[in-house]
Amino acid sequence: MKFEDLTFTNDGHNGIEAHHIFDNHYGVSIIKSPYSYGGREGKYELAILVMKPGDKYSELCYDTPITNDVMGYLTPEDITDIMKQVKELPTRK
Repeated sequence: MKFEDLTFTNDGHNGIEAHHIFDNHYGVSIIKSPYSYGGREGKYELAILVMKPGDKYSELCYDTPITNDVMGYLTPEDITDIMKQVKELPTRK
């Protein structure tokens, strides 16, 4: 999956957002708004998500080897690289 494959929607706060959950139960939330890290510079903020089997909603995940926080000031290329890393994480149980 690449940045270009994401479907962004209006977040209702002058910004855009996209989410994707991978088969390993991890996912990404990407936003860009005047209030996100890098949004005013045209860059994106990404948070890693986890969605356990059977759950209706995902949650922010702060305990991966990729990061322990949200990541800001990202380019589309950065987003693609991070999504590849998230997709390759071991399946979350």
